[in-house]
Amino acid sequence: MPETQPLHLPDLYIEGFRGIDQLSIPRLGRVTLLTGKNSVGKTTVLDAIRVYAARGRYPALRELLEGRDELSLDHDDDRNTVHIPDIDGLFYGWNASLNSRVKIGTYNEDDQLRIEMVSPDIVWDILQRESPSELWDIDTIQAIKITFQDSTQVIPWGLYPRMRLLQRHLSTGTEMSPAVKFESLGPGVLTNQDLARFWDNVALTDNEENAKESLRSIFGKAIDGIAVVGDNNSRRGGRRAMVKLNSHSRPVPLRSLGDGASRMLGVSIAFASTQNGFLLLDEAENGIHHSIQHDFWRMVFCASLANNVQVVATTHSWDCVRGFALAAIEDEEVEGLLYRLEKQQDGFQVVDYSKEDLVIVAEQGIEVR
Repeated sequence: MPETQPLHLPDLYIEGFRGIDQLSIPRLGRVTLLTGKNSVGKTTVLDAIRVYAARGRYPALRELLEGRDELSLDHDDDRNTVHIPDIDGLFYGWNASLNSRVKIGTYNEDDQLRIEMVSPDIVWDILQRESPSELWDIDTIQAIKITFQDSTQVIPWGLYPRMRLLQRHLSTGTEMSPAVKFESLGPGVLTNQDLARFWDNVALTDNEENAKESLRSIFGKAIDGIAVVGDNNSRRGGRRAMVKLNSHSRPVPLRSLGDGASRMLGVSIAFASTQNGFLLLDEAENGIHHSIQHDFWRMVFCASLANNVQVVATTHSWDCVRGFALAAIEDEEVEGLLYRLEKQQDGFQVVDYSKEDLVIVAEQGIEVR
């Protein structure tokens, strides 16, 4: 029976965001896989969905830019040089100017998140009111306006010493809409901290057994149990995942079993942290051996429906595409869609593959990357 739970993004429209001038994907599935050449914009699509899910809140914008090393120079209270997130990195062409605008959401404009560069006059007024003795340079002040549905907020940008002060006192607009849960995994292996954080949401629940089964797809019945041990004290090594193998008298660190084990477990337990939200997988194939790509995607399809999670992933791997295609063909409850992104002189071309196409992809090895 087909799924009936609505998706946060049944389709996707992006305008003016980072390297994307305009991109339209007419339909997203519960699980959507994006392929395409390097630098075509696949990761940027995932970044856009992150920003949309967070409803444009400053911490999410900051985390995105810092994670891409997109930083500019400012000064702290002692006039020491510091790096701050570079606002140019949010806008098309990495060039922010007054009235630069980003749109992210569905085709319906009422469901689009908007980010706009606006006049910093209101920030200037607050600075003068809160710290009238300071000598402020209005030319260094920037501000962006975030709009989603009936919510609007103006966020000051830069001005490292006064950022928190400004955000605390700035009261323009209305309370922002609630964010949607999301997690972004990849392209690297999850850290011990992330694995521990995800594990806390599955321990002693039915999802704990599902996590064990995900590892058994790699190691068979050799896996007897999983636990996260230790504390958050980094001097003592912090928390780490341990696995009990039938062939060993003592548990062994998960990482000693290879990147594939960490990747498989990390994705399987991330679903509990993203219930009713998004799971974004960049280079989904990383660490997963070609022989278990089918098992990996079957797990993703099943967990996405069980937790009402919308998954968007990217890949360069033919084995990953084939594993995805096989899982999509088999699963009659979850819609899995495959798209290839291509850059052209006048924008993007989005090539979609029907379920019939996926059968051909799986059986005949048609190149879709």
